[in-house]
Amino acid sequence: MLAVPWRAYALLAASTSLVGSYVGLSKLLVAAFPVFLLAGLRFGFAAVLMLPWLKKPANEPPLDARSRRLLFLESFLGNFLFSICMLYGLRQSSAVVAGVILAGIPAAVALLSWAVLRERLNGRTLAGIACAVGGIALVATGKQGGAETTMVGALLLIAAVFCEACYVVIGKQLTAGLGPKRISALINLWGLALVTPLAIWQGLSFDFSAPRAMDWGLLAYYSATASVITVWLWMAGLQGLPAAKAGVFMVFLPISTALVGLALGEALSAQQALAYGLALLGVVLATWPARVR
Repeated sequence: MLAVPWRAYALLAASTSLVGSYVGLSKLLVAAFPVFLLAGLRFGFAAVLMLPWLKKPANEPPLDARSRRLLFLESFLGNFLFSICMLYGLRQSSAVVAGVILAGIPAAVALLSWAVLRERLNGRTLAGIACAVGGIALVATGKQGGAETTMVGALLLIAAVFCEACYVVIGKQLTAGLGPKRISALINLWGLALVTPLAIWQGLSFDFSAPRAMDWGLLAYYSATASVITVWLWMAGLQGLPAAKAGVFMVFLPISTALVGLALGEALSAQQALAYGLALLGVVLATWPARVR
């Protein structure tokens, strides 16, 4: 019999695809809003949307000290630091370097899941990770042009990769005792608390009449996807899978980012199409159902 957690796979793929879409649009947002103010508005809008999710379900145990620590770390690393490192990194990096670095997320997840969760990495999972990373690295290195990349920009994107890997590993621990909706609401509140002082500092000198209607629309999309929809999809899908296997689905993040570029007028070369096929082969290898009795 083949055990195939199709629902978990679909939720994870949808989550990372949406993340990739808003990463691709973030270039437009950081041109319209200061980074800390942008993050504060995102968490604030999302907090309003998720108010009903804060209530503890009757069948959920009270939060213990360990869960509170994990929730803080999940938000600090996966929400606050990831957003800041990614947004500032995109301001100082070319699309080529950003694509190569973000392709390292599956490998970082596998490394941390082995080191922290003691998950075994079988040959197919390792081969899937290699294909996923290799495919996106191939398409990224095949691109030309783009803004000049600074050393600081590259280091910020590398930091974002490991923040996202921590997000996956800590999230796996949280889903053992908490529901996806409550996790999403609580880590968003922590993100709002962490960034609010910096957002107020930048907001005091910001001209709120300067952004266009399109900028505010993109901000609303960014808030809903980054803090609400993608977090719930990821936590719901993560409940039934090992963290290393789930991490392979991070390959959809740079793929989705590239598709946004296509929608904005970029062309797709044969090398890029081959690289995307290699990346998707990695997902198939890592998620192909194992025979169970």
